[in-house]
Parts: sequence; structure tokens; C-alpha cells
Amino acid sequence: MSVSRLEHITRIGVEQMGDLADSLDDADMLRLENLDTNILPPPSAIAITKDATDDDDANSYLPFFGLDSLRQAASMLVGRQSGQDYDWKTECVISAGGLSGIFNTLLALLEPDDEVLLTDPTYVGLINRVRLAGGVPRFLPMVPSADGWRPDLDALRKIDPGPIRAALLMSPSMPSGAVFSANEWQAIIDFCQIADCWLINDTAMERILFDGRQVLHPASFPNMRSKVITVGSASKEYRMIGWRVGWIVGPAEIVADVARVSITNVVCQTGIAMSAVTAAINGTDDGIAASVAELQARRDVLLGELADFIVIPPHGGWSLLVDVSPLGLDGPAASGLLLKKGKVATTPMINWGGAQCTNFVRLVFSNESIERLRGVGERFRRALT
Repeated sequence: MSVSRLEHITRIGVEQMGDLADSLDDADMLRLENLDTNILPPPSAIAITKDATDDDDANSYLPFFGLDSLRQAASMLVGRQSGQDYDWKTECVISAGGLSGIFNTLLALLEPDDEVLLTDPTYVGLINRVRLAGGVPRFLPMVPSADGWRPDLDALRKIDPGPIRAALLMSPSMPSGAVFSANEWQAIIDFCQIADCWLINDTAMERILFDGRQVLHPASFPNMRSKVITVGSASKEYRMIGWRVGWIVGPAEIVADVARVSITNVVCQTGIAMSAVTAAINGTDDGIAASVAELQARRDVLLGELADFIVIPPHGGWSLLVDVSPLGLDGPAASGLLLKKGKVATTPMINWGGAQCTNFVRLVFSNESIERLRGVGERFRRALT
């Protein structure tokens, strides 16, 4: 029998579909289930990583809270996005990936049964980390439409702010690609101020924005610097998934607690990766604009190919959701048919939020070229209609 802390920890779904798609070993299979990418990292980051394998200083536990140069770069990055100044010595710590940083932050914030506000849908890995840290997810429904996903602000106003200890939010969100407008951010911030809670801003995809949208950082809003904790990552924007480097930037008192958790939990970061991530942040060849243009083009191909289906357009990120319920299917059934009859690997959204998630499958467009995405509409029709 599992220990009680694992009672509500659910499967992600990607691990099952990924293993199944791997086992089929079919080059014709469209791999749309997993957040990998075929868009390369910055060239300078790759070169520096190779050099680091011969650098004895990179083969070390020290410094425990990350290279000074990386802490400086991460603090300046968050400062540029938020319009705030951060002291890298006291207000930044480096983590072994963004999700490790989020988990350490939750462990530093939550007492047992504290509630954490999350969107519905949201990445089940975030939901599981809230539960593993002793928290209780409280969902803010997102409303799907032909114009994308929007937070249900009426529902937000009905949520009891009393038990909320933190809001854990992404914009763009994963898996939906939802991007909060200024008015929506303001409504969320108003709620957080009433709740007197922390706002954990997961910025893994902050600059992966489509159709000319601009970054809106919650710490840029009045009186929010002292309540926003920014957790960033090299995995998505810099396409450096395997480097496992992230950062936490926020008020000194809470970052000190996150650092205490960090040194007790993962201990240190990936030594041979930190200088490469520093170069990616500071460099002029980060490739973010080019990768966003490519991702937007892939999104547009999918929207055109799947015009016969109910696709909720993403405004950023690496993925989109398709509503299969009008076909008389739920996510798992549709995902199974797509794999078997269409040779398309997708992830059903079971456990990724509330009841509405049962209706959706996720398509990731970061790891397949436009050429391979063309024709996916016919695969869907063959499998589902």
C-alpha cells in the first residue's frame, strides 16, 4: 500500500503514451504527445556545454545556490520583464529545472491543507506537486471558445480567498496556450491582494507569445513586487530541456526559505549546464524570436488542418487542445483511436484539472516540422469520423 502522501498523485498520461509510441517504432508516427522540441538551443550554449565537460570547476556541488554569473543573469532577466530591480545575492537561487524550483517554492510556502489557485486545465505535474507539498488545488475554470481560452472571472469572484495561500499560474499556460490579458491579470491580482497570498509566476513559456502579444509580468502591477515569486526555466524558451536549470526570483525572505528547501532536496544544480544557460540568457543569439515564429507557423498549420474539429486556438506555448466530445468520445478513447488508426500520438487530458478536461486531447507542435504536420487533418478524419 502506498503512503498517504501519494494517495492523490495521479499519472500524467504522457509517460504512458510516450512509452507506447516508442514501442511501435514507426517513423510515420506523428509525435504530438510530449513536450520535446526539434528547434535547437542557442549555438553558444551548446559550445559552452561541451567545454564544461573538461572544466573541473563544473564538476562540483559548489556553489550550492548556483553560479554567481547565472544568478545575476536570471535576476536581470526577471527584472527586465517585470520592471523591478532584484538583488541576485539575496533574491535569486538556481534550481535543477523549473519544476524543481516550483516544488521547492511550494514546500517553502505551504502548511498542510493550504489551498493553491490553479487554472483548469493546467499541467498535472503542477497539480501533483501542490498535493505532494501538502496543499489542496483550487481550480479557476478556463472557458474555451473559438477565440481561445479565457479565465472565468465570475467564478474567480466566488472563490473563498481565505484558505488560499498561493496562486500558481502560467501565461502562456500549458497545455492550453492561454495568455492572460492585462484586465485578466488585474482581476487575478485583485483576488491575490484580497487573499493576501503569494503569486507564483511560472514563466517557463513567458516569451513564447503569438500574434504580436507582449509579456505581462504580474510583478509589474502596483504593490505586487513583494508578493510575486518568479520561477523560470531554460527548458522551453531556450530549448534546453536536458540541461535541467531553472531559477527562483522574488523577495529575499521567501527566497531564503526556498534556498533552505533546495539544499535539503536536490542539493545543487547541473554543474556542466549553468554556464551555458548564463550564455543563453545574456547572449544575442538566444533564438527565441525565430523559434516563436516557427511555432506560430506550426500552430497555424494545425488550425487549418483541423478546421473540421473543435480546436481551441492557443495564443502562445507549445501545445493546443482539441475538444473531442462532440464526436461522442472522451480524451482517452480519442487518443487511442488516433494512435491506432491515424498514427498520431496525443495525450488525453484526464487529471489535468476538473471534469471538463475529460473532453480534450493535447497536441504538442514543438517537435514536428511543418512538412510532417501537413496531412494531420486527414489522419484525424480517418481515426475519429
